[in-house]
Amino acid sequence: MGANNVYATVKSYSKRGRLLKKADFQTLSESRDLEELMTRIKNTIYGESVSEVQKPYTSLKIENALRGYLADVHYSIAKMAGDKSIFNAYYMKFIISNLKSVLKGKILGKSQEEIESHINLRAEELIKQRDIVLKALVAKDLEEAVASLSSGPFGEEIAKAAALYNDKKNIQIFDLYFDKILFQNLGKAMKKTDVSKLVGMDIDFYNLLSVIRGKFWGLEEEQINDLIVAATTGASRELLGRMISAGSVRDAFNELASSKYKNLIPESENELDAIAEFERTFELEIYQSSLRSFSKMFNFATIIGITKLTAYEVRNLGAIAYAVEQKIPTEITMSKLILEED
Repeated sequence: MGANNVYATVKSYSKRGRLLKKADFQTLSESRDLEELMTRIKNTIYGESVSEVQKPYTSLKIENALRGYLADVHYSIAKMAGDKSIFNAYYMKFIISNLKSVLKGKILGKSQEEIESHINLRAEELIKQRDIVLKALVAKDLEEAVASLSSGPFGEEIAKAAALYNDKKNIQIFDLYFDKILFQNLGKAMKKTDVSKLVGMDIDFYNLLSVIRGKFWGLEEEQINDLIVAATTGASRELLGRMISAGSVRDAFNELASSKYKNLIPESENELDAIAEFERTFELEIYQSSLRSFSKMFNFATIIGITKLTAYEVRNLGAIAYAVEQKIPTEITMSKLILEED
């Protein structure tokens, strides 16, 4: 391991020690309103990142500020690491998330101002790539936004997503195709770095969910196949093929019985509930795997692990902000978070 990576792993351990505990999330989720929540967040390591959030507070403003913090963390760790290919692939998640918000906003007929309130361009600013999102943002409609992206690195997949959306009228199709862009790049980067376990789980998560969702939406086998990215030993091409050919969503889940993910087969008979159950249990598994990456010092996986754990932490904080805003009971909020048990 090079000197850069050693330094990055030491920094990762330092950040790991500063992650919020379950008790911290409990205290935050017990806030009576967003004003009290902001006061409590300001007493955590996230204090500086939310300091510029203006009143009146909304969960969206808080979540956006936290996303900027996450981009900074990811960027600083990537700069320290010797091998940047994996980090560059993961970093694309920020840009893809913004483009997703822009295109879905265009479909829903939202104004430019409304869409802007859902995006944070900090990640693009750090790598001087704001134009790619801004061009789509100022487009007058979906068609023009898709055209503005056609010459860029994501053009082909975005055009496929728009065509399939026009056929099926399901807005979540954009989620799948943008995720495909992310995980395709991750698959290519994984071949160059020995962190196949953590990254492989992410790719399996995407591939398996794409197959299940594709079947749930009634996509053709060929359309589902087009969503698949580099297969791994955890979810091989053969397994994915059997799932695609299965007669129903339940049959597709049952194919996992012979895989490493057999313990994640959902129990719910309702298809929509089963998909949600599978998604949550898989994410908990990825979270636990990220925690386990810290079991060995000077391991490159810890650098990936800390960016993933920080992302889950930011997501938890965003969920708490929304729950406080909507007056959702604390116990319900806590049950939905992905966190380490004390």
